Order: sequence, then structure tokens, then C-alpha cells
Amino acid sequence: MFGNLDRATTLTNSSLFVALIAVFSWISIPIPLPIFPVPITLQTLAVLLAAAVMKRQAIIPLVLYLVLGALGLPVFHNGMAGLGVIFGPTGGYLIGFIPAVLTAGIAYEYVSREIRIAGLLLATAFIYFFGIIWLVLSTGMSINAALVSGMIPFLPGDLIKGVAVYVIAARLEKNPHNSARQ
Repeated sequence: MFGNLDRATTLTNSSLFVALIAVFSWISIPIPLPIFPVPITLQTLAVLLAAAVMKRQAIIPLVLYLVLGALGLPVFHNGMAGLGVIFGPTGGYLIGFIPAVLTAGIAYEYVSREIRIAGLLLATAFIYFFGIIWLVLSTGMSINAALVSGMIPFLPGDLIKGVAVYVIAARLEKNPHNSARQ
């Protein structure tokens, strides 16, 4: 690794984003109603930001994050860990992070504003798609109930997170002293 700046940057960014995804998964907004099996966290903000900064290489910290959580480190929402979380009601959202980070990461390899925004939107759609399908399969709830409890309440927040990712990533790219750039 000595002398290879790209490899060192990838390693550093991967460590940073594994930690950021884990910390942001602990930041949740409590919902007093028992009908929402999916917590509102800042986790997707960190996942999409990793994609915007690391491009397609963001798959590295994401897979590391999932492996660490599956192995029992309390990195999932609200300090949860283990395969039970992955196979539980929220597991589809976690698995949906994989195509999401690749989609947004590839979109951020282009300079086009439209492609990047489309990438963020499509990435969010992948998270919802996998999350809703798994919510239906793991809980037995109807697709309508899964949409009401696992997507609709999250749309405004995810729109805000998407805008935040776009603004933060643009700001990072403009900073000539940014060590997170690749």
C-alpha cells in the first residue's frame, strides 16, 4: 500500500463510511405508533453520501458494514446486530443498499447534474423496492400495508436526505483540499 495514494484513499474512505453508516444508523426518530416496523434513521444519508464520494467503490464500505452487522457488531439501527436483523422486517432495506450504492455511485462517475439526481432517485427506489418486498415476505402484511408502513412515511425525509447528499457532494467536489476526493 505504501506509495499507492488511490489504495490508501479507498481504505481511508471505506473506514470513514463504515463508521458513518453505523453512527447514522443509531440516530433515529422514534415513532410512537406500533404500526411502523421500520425506524426512521439517517442511515440512508450516509449510504448515498458514500456513493457520491467514492463512486462505485462505495460497495466496499457497504459490504463491510453488512458483514460487521451480520457478525454481531451493533452497527444496525438502534444498536441492533446479527443475522436476525438481516432476516427480520428491515433486512430488505439493508440488502437494497447494495444496488442503491452501486446505482448512485455509477451515476456520480458522470458530471451531469441530471444523471446524478436520477442516480440518487433510482438508488432510493431500489432501497424501497427491496425493503417493501422483504417486509411483505417476512411479516405477511399486504403490499398496501407495507407501502403505508415502510415507504410513505419516509418519502419526505428521504427527499431531504437526497438533497443533502447532492449539496454535500457538490461542496466536497469544489474543495481543492478535500482528501476524500478520488
